[in-house]
Amino acid sequence: MKKYFKLVLFMVVATILLAGCSGGRETLTVYNWGDYIDEDVIREFEKEFGVRVVYDEFATNEDMYVKINAGGGNYDVAIPSDYMIKRMIDEDLLHKIDFDNVPNYQYIDDQFKDLGFDPNNEYSVPYMWGTVGILYNKTMVDDPVDSWKILWDEKYSKQILMLDSQRDSIGITLKMLGYSLNTKNTQELEEAKDALIEQKPLVLAYVGDEVKDKMISGEAALAVVWSGDAVYMMRENPDLAYAIPEEGSNLWFDSMVIPKTSKNKELAEKFINFMTRTDIAFMNTDYIGYSTPHTEAKKQLDPSLMNDMAAYPAMEDLEDCEVFEDLSSSASVYDRIWTEVKAK
Repeated sequence: MKKYFKLVLFMVVATILLAGCSGGRETLTVYNWGDYIDEDVIREFEKEFGVRVVYDEFATNEDMYVKINAGGGNYDVAIPSDYMIKRMIDEDLLHKIDFDNVPNYQYIDDQFKDLGFDPNNEYSVPYMWGTVGILYNKTMVDDPVDSWKILWDEKYSKQILMLDSQRDSIGITLKMLGYSLNTKNTQELEEAKDALIEQKPLVLAYVGDEVKDKMISGEAALAVVWSGDAVYMMRENPDLAYAIPEEGSNLWFDSMVIPKTSKNKELAEKFINFMTRTDIAFMNTDYIGYSTPHTEAKKQLDPSLMNDMAAYPAMEDLEDCEVFEDLSSSASVYDRIWTEVKAK
């Protein structure tokens, strides 16, 4: 009996000590893309709510999906893209959001609501949006950058950076060939594979976030990039410019969701509401350069940014753009094609 009471006493003391080490604070775990938040925002949330934030980053939607689907990380909030949100909804991986706890949702522009991946606005709150295009160095490129075909021009051999992302790289190749970037047609996908293999000797590297340093420093002439990264890089190097090719591209939306791995849904909703507060939404969009769906934060942006087609393109520039759809039924085909491209 004495041993039993000693064990109980030990467990109580250990629990108190552990609580003391963490300050007795709640913990929120967030899973987001790299370089996709103003880190001061995290510190401000911790300070205002007296909590601790564990912040992890992913490189692709597919990486994020695999980890959450496997139950890893116990993430409370994640920020995936449109097509992946649809897949996660269909596979019952997300909680419905209690919008009574997210009153700042009122500031999200209506054009970013009722979208196909979450038509009833139940599972997601828009965070940022943008396009995929070509960033180019005007001192190194003397041809018009109006088509994806320039990325297959031998003139720029070993001066081309491609995204290390299967949906994006296969997608822009499909658009170049005149096909939908959401095709499930095996023949069209095989043509895209052949084109990517043909292009590969011209490619300097397949990259992620490192594209920023490489383009700013002038290591390459052309790069496939997300529009927000383009805005950042053009700030750092005025020789850079951005174009959406005439064949069209990907129009994408990233949104905040609550995975069913969450152990604190109420705190997750507080974080989402915090992220959609006007001052915080402005801090994020001003810092990372991506386009905000927040009506009030947008009003605070520098007019030069508002007139930048990379950040806020005209509607005519988006006519031939498509939103990625969930292609999980064809995932094995896309995986095989990307594997074969990378293996060459």
